[in-house]
Amino acid sequence: MAPTGATERMGYDSQCAYRLDGEPGSGKAVLEHHALILRSTTRLTIPLSSVTSATAHNGWLTVGFDGRVAELELGAGAARWAARITNPPSRLSKLGVKAGQRILIAGPVDQAFVRELEGAGAIVLTRARAATADLVFYAVERPAWLDRIQALAATLTPAGALWTLRTKGSGLVTEAVTMAAGKRAGLVDVKVVSFSETVTAEKFVIPVARRTAVGRGAVTRAR
Repeated sequence: MAPTGATERMGYDSQCAYRLDGEPGSGKAVLEHHALILRSTTRLTIPLSSVTSATAHNGWLTVGFDGRVAELELGAGAARWAARITNPPSRLSKLGVKAGQRILIAGPVDQAFVRELEGAGAIVLTRARAATADLVFYAVERPAWLDRIQALAATLTPAGALWTLRTKGSGLVTEAVTMAAGKRAGLVDVKVVSFSETVTAEKFVIPVARRTAVGRGAVTRAR
């Protein structure tokens, strides 16, 4: 069982007790791609580039950074957090990108990311026929753009995934409106990751029960 102060979550966020430079408190810890964030009475952001050590012992994660020490009571998840901090996965690994995949780019996606995909051996597309794209990355800047998800979903292979890319903290394209748009397109949201310091990526997939129909090139609207 997790220690009393920790609430285990499937992802890398947890309500937990902590000690910061020996001073106790409680709050929410979030491990993102570039930083460990502690939200309590104040917000502390620890860039992973500043971390000098990350170890787990008896359910506590101990992080050394900039001559300071943060200790988080995470229960059984402490070792997993320590491993992710010391050996973080690459961005492409988090997004499920593999060599040989056909990847459709839509919207104003950062060209540096496109080059990253090509360097990993992916086949980058700017348009695709029905059921031909293994992954879709769609950069969304306005709520009206979310209507395009329906058409982009039609390009997915049965086991494919569509990632929406939206600006963090945007008051226009929020998590709620993005999830609703995915649902209207007949998709289910399964994962949210930090794409960059300023962009959030949300993953949508075709429900398992509908993948046979998609294999025949048909994507129907969810009822």
